[in-house]
Amino acid sequence: MKRFPKSIICMTEESVEVLYALGRSELIVGVSAYVERPPEAKKKRTISAFTHANLKRIIEMKPDLVLGFSDIQKDIAKDLIAEGLNVFIANHRSIEGILNYIQMLGNLVGENEKASSYIQELEEKISYAKSKAKTFKIRPKVYVEEWDNPLICGIQWFSEIVEICGGEIIHKEKSLSSLATGRIVTNEEIVAACPDIILACWCGKKVVFNHIYERAGFSSLPAVKNSQVFELDPAIFLQPGPAPIVSGIDQLLEIFENYQQT
Repeated sequence: MKRFPKSIICMTEESVEVLYALGRSELIVGVSAYVERPPEAKKKRTISAFTHANLKRIIEMKPDLVLGFSDIQKDIAKDLIAEGLNVFIANHRSIEGILNYIQMLGNLVGENEKASSYIQELEEKISYAKSKAKTFKIRPKVYVEEWDNPLICGIQWFSEIVEICGGEIIHKEKSLSSLATGRIVTNEEIVAACPDIILACWCGKKVVFNHIYERAGFSSLPAVKNSQVFELDPAIFLQPGPAPIVSGIDQLLEIFENYQQT
């Protein structure tokens, strides 16, 4: 008989959303304090933030599997592995990586067929967005900002979903960097690129619009002059899971469709 994990701790949000989508939420015994999707997941026991976790509690719970994301959680993973726990840390950065992650997670819990079916749904949503984007007469130049000090532009999957929905990313090359330090941009670079739309999505805090409007040279940007500066939800767009596709696409298509009328 094939055996799969019966108790899983999710130290980041994307694994939670995927397991709920696959109908296996009962496997989750602990979640991150930042989990938002789906809302009922917030009732699960909290065992971690992003950069730190309650190692003692996790060890005492003896989960079959601990799931995390990125090199930022490598030290947590190392400590848990040293205690004999099974740990899987994903490190993808692209839309393709998100889809591959969903399949891997499905395979880990014995739901490979459900995962494949779910991926097909997401791919259909992406195809719809691409088709809709082709109807737009104008493809606006877009600056995605994930942090304000220093200025950090959007990560790869965020930038890709913007382009899928009809925008032209002004910092495409920097978005490919796996590290935040590689995605630092300057005021001068943004002003020179002259974005039509600014999508602000600050990780862990609310956007302060005046801090954007009052930057040197920003008053001349079409995005500022035409009131095309938007705040987006980090729980949707900064999650390396289904959320940017499931919910992010609809929001971006609305922004870009409305832009056609400006």
